[in-house]
Amino acid sequence: MESQLRRVVPDTSLLINRVLSRMIEGGELRDCEIIIPVPALDELQAQASRGRSEGFVGLEEIKRIREIGHTASVIVRFAGERPTLEEIRLARGGRIDALIRDVARRERAILYTSDYVQALVAEAEGVEAVYVPRKQEVGELSVMKFMTHNTMSLHLKVGAPPIAKTGALGKVQLVKLRDEPLSQDEVQTFVDELLTALRTSKDGYLEIVRQGAVVAQLGDLRFAVAKPPFSDELELTIVRPLVRLKLEDYNLSDRLISRLSKRAEGVLIAGPPGSGKTTFASSLAEFYSNLGKVVKTLESPRDLLVGPEITQYGPLEGDFEKTAEVLLLVRPDFTIFDEMRRPRDFQVFIDMRLAGVGMVGVIHASDPIDAIQRFLERTELGMLPNVVDTVIFLREGRVQKVYELSLVVRLPKGMKNEDLVRPIVEVRDFETGELEYEIYTFGDERVVVAIKPRALEEAISKINDLLTSAGVSDFRVERSPDGSVSVMVERSEIRDVTRSLGRTFREIERAHGFRVKIIPLPVAVGEEVDCSISDVGASFVLTVKDVEAGKPVGVYVDDEYLLTATVGKKGRVRVSKDTEAGRAIITALTEGKRLRVFLTR
Repeated sequence: MESQLRRVVPDTSLLINRVLSRMIEGGELRDCEIIIPVPALDELQAQASRGRSEGFVGLEEIKRIREIGHTASVIVRFAGERPTLEEIRLARGGRIDALIRDVARRERAILYTSDYVQALVAEAEGVEAVYVPRKQEVGELSVMKFMTHNTMSLHLKVGAPPIAKTGALGKVQLVKLRDEPLSQDEVQTFVDELLTALRTSKDGYLEIVRQGAVVAQLGDLRFAVAKPPFSDELELTIVRPLVRLKLEDYNLSDRLISRLSKRAEGVLIAGPPGSGKTTFASSLAEFYSNLGKVVKTLESPRDLLVGPEITQYGPLEGDFEKTAEVLLLVRPDFTIFDEMRRPRDFQVFIDMRLAGVGMVGVIHASDPIDAIQRFLERTELGMLPNVVDTVIFLREGRVQKVYELSLVVRLPKGMKNEDLVRPIVEVRDFETGELEYEIYTFGDERVVVAIKPRALEEAISKINDLLTSAGVSDFRVERSPDGSVSVMVERSEIRDVTRSLGRTFREIERAHGFRVKIIPLPVAVGEEVDCSISDVGASFVLTVKDVEAGKPVGVYVDDEYLLTATVGKKGRVRVSKDTEAGRAIITALTEGKRLRVFLTR
């Protein structure tokens, strides 16, 4: 009886597309024997082990066929030999497909496939084959019931109510869509529908596939799937752009439009998450294209909304460096690099810009100067303005700040010794021309100095208020010679102040561009003692006269307190050059200032 049944051998493509289960449920396949090739099973297992969604879908399809097969008098069994590791590695070259055709030939079965090349090869080898094309039309995704015209992002997680971010840039609110938590089956259904649509849609492509994570683009929807063990529960996030703007919609000044048209060739678009950076980058790409420029993009995921004349590139073989090699041969006028995150992304930006390609990079930053500092350790200081000449900072969908960078050779602000003339990168407000930051090399370090006296005074006043509110009994806040702000408190209170106010001080640093140091208060001073200084390798050695070992002394630069130290044997105080105090001594010596030592009371 069994020998008279029609025999069907599905290949991997058919299992991944879930064709057989639909044919059984629709009554197209009845009273037959489905023979699952072991090579196909092993290939699906290998894909699932690597975290690829196709492997999980194919294995679920086999499970589904076994569950519903008995209702249509369908017998399911496995046949064929397990492929070797080398044969699995050669799957892309067609080795697994050949093993599947061998199973169909030996079993005298009909090969069912959604791979047109596989069907042609089977017929050429004398194996009967049925080509079942992929379903091209996908019905309405059930997850769309949660999406409205003003939904920016949808967040679905097993065990939690569905929530969405709605509104427009700058007016976003988080909305709970229902009180009932999502079940495992609901979220899994949404994910399965999206993955099926992804395989059958011309506008869908996978961006990232990792163990427990998938990121893909489907039309204008970007969806990210996270599942255990990567996440604690199955989670689906869908992001959709709401607006497509032109550069004119941002009300930019004529001066800035002129700079973007004629001079700016190393542009950074910076801002915090959700500030509208990608939307602005899309507008700028269209702007350059309308000027008659050849524009390409580097994206992963590819979610810039641009016209068909702009080609969107992803990482070639997972590597943007390989994409850059191709782009240098294509010779675009401008390349938009969306979402620069990894160190290699910055290096690609630098290499392409120095090769003469106009570059626009999109980068997360809480302050415009932060975006510039990301490049300091990756390029020579003198080359920085050639790599980045314009920084556009957005917040809540609006251009909040624009900086321009240039290189000059002069004395840094606040220094008086003409021997300290050096190359300086000036960071100026583009609209006002006001100098806001200086970047230069001092010793072995590159320093970023804020040239904003009013902002400095406001920050010192705020720090004073914070210390008073925190109940700190005795403190002083002063600007140090190296441009930082010194918060001086009793030595016994340093740990408590750092614990309670350290994070706030870091926020002040990021907002104003200078360092905040917490140091001990100088002790009361007595008689000044004679001191000589010598340079001993990695340290300075201060030698004081007529002071017993173990006695504390205060060290000052002119009248400004530097540190309190304990005198060692032979009246010596050693200060490492690699400390704040050591660097301050270097500054004092180069500026001709006097080093003074006092006994403490």
